[in-house]
Parts: sequence; C-alpha cells; structure tokens
Amino acid sequence: MSIMERFSLEGRVAIVTGASSGLGVSFARGLAEAGADVVLGARRAEKLTDTANLVTDTGRRALAVATDVAEQPDCQALVDAAMAEFGRVDVLVNNAGIGTAVPATREDPAEFKRVIDVNLNGCYWMAQACGRAMKPGSSIVNISSILGLTTAGLPQAAYAASKAGLIGLTRDLAQQWSGRKGIRVNALAPGFFVSEMTDQYKPGYLEEQLERRVLMHRAGNPSELTAALLFLASDAGGYVTGQTLAVDGGITVT
Repeated sequence: MSIMERFSLEGRVAIVTGASSGLGVSFARGLAEAGADVVLGARRAEKLTDTANLVTDTGRRALAVATDVAEQPDCQALVDAAMAEFGRVDVLVNNAGIGTAVPATREDPAEFKRVIDVNLNGCYWMAQACGRAMKPGSSIVNISSILGLTTAGLPQAAYAASKAGLIGLTRDLAQQWSGRKGIRVNALAPGFFVSEMTDQYKPGYLEEQLERRVLMHRAGNPSELTAALLFLASDAGGYVTGQTLAVDGGITVT
C-alpha cells in the first residue's frame, strides 16, 4: 500500500454527529472526498439535507438521521440505521457539541448538565454503540478542544470540563479496545475555527486571542482540521491510538 493509499477511505462507512453545520459539514464532505459513505446525525434534521447533498456530490452515498446524542436510544438508533443501510461502520467522528460562557457562580445546574450530556455523555453513548458494531481496523475520533488542555480567557467551566473529560475517555477507550477489538480511539483538540460557537464571542475577543496567543496569528481553516481528521480516521494513522492531536496554530505551546 502506498502512502497516499493509506489516506483512502474507499469502501468504508463513517458516522458524523453534529453534521448539520460548522465543522461537522467540513468533516462529512472530507470523509466523502476520501471515499467513504457518510451517515449524518444531528438534532436539526432539516439542516442535514444540505450536508447530504455535499456528500452525494462527491459520488458517495449519504444517510441523514435525526439524532440527539444526549439521548442514548438516539445514539443506538443512529448506529442501527447505519448498519441497516450499509451493513458496516468503520469510522465514528464524535463531533456534536454545545458550549456556554457563564461565570461559575451564576451557571444554572440544568445548563451545566446539558453541556456534559451532549459533549461528554453523548460521545460515550455513540462510541459504545459503535464499539459493538465495529470490526478490527475501525477508528473513532473524538472532537475535543484546546479548552480540554488550557484556558482561553472566558468563563467556560462546563465546556472545558466536558472536553477535558473527553480526552480522558479517549485514553480509556483506546486501552480497552485497541488491542482487544482492533478499534483505534483518538481525539482532535481544535483551536480557533470560525463556527456558530465563535459567533457567540464578544466583539474583538477572537482577534485579541489570535494576536496574543496563536503563534500563527490567524484562525484555522476547516480544511486543515479535516485533513488531520482523515489522518486519524484512515490507515495513515494506523499505529496511532489513545492520542489527542492539538490543531491550534500553536496555542498550547505558549
């Protein structure tokens, strides 16, 4: 197998959660361009049509399923739908996530719980369901955040806790499944990428962070993060498991 062939996902099936907008759209399109058929999950099912069209435009097949990852039955139903349609699941991209920026003394318990339920518990339910169906050679990529590794100046206790927990979950599932089941489990820790979440920042915050903390002094391009995802999802990353790869323009080394 040549080096470039190792990046191919031809004949494989990938699930992407949070596929209705933002990075999830880029991930779905990138996986399809690499050769995978893609199963799309999101709460906003009506917005999945556009993502599905991007997948089918590459010549690959798409399946859209309304999914709230905070609900374990929804996660199982998404995997069941993938197996019924395609007969296999080779890649899981745990991308669904929400965030808040609330001072710790004022955060509502229900608000904190919802973030944990989606960002951490939802990734576990999805990994659990996929882990039962996946064959050796499969790959799970959890989308964590640099906020699981460092801080970014905003009061984001729930989000940071969920993303740090996801890094721990990645390590544990890797040690459980890499040898026994042949399933690699890794995480990406994105830095600043323009998304619906960055739209919530106060004016000037992103620019200040890019200038002060990001060595490359710019936000990331979604295609740069998708390229890192393809490395971990494909045979190119075949000897990589239990790792968290920061794609952050250098924030975590400052």
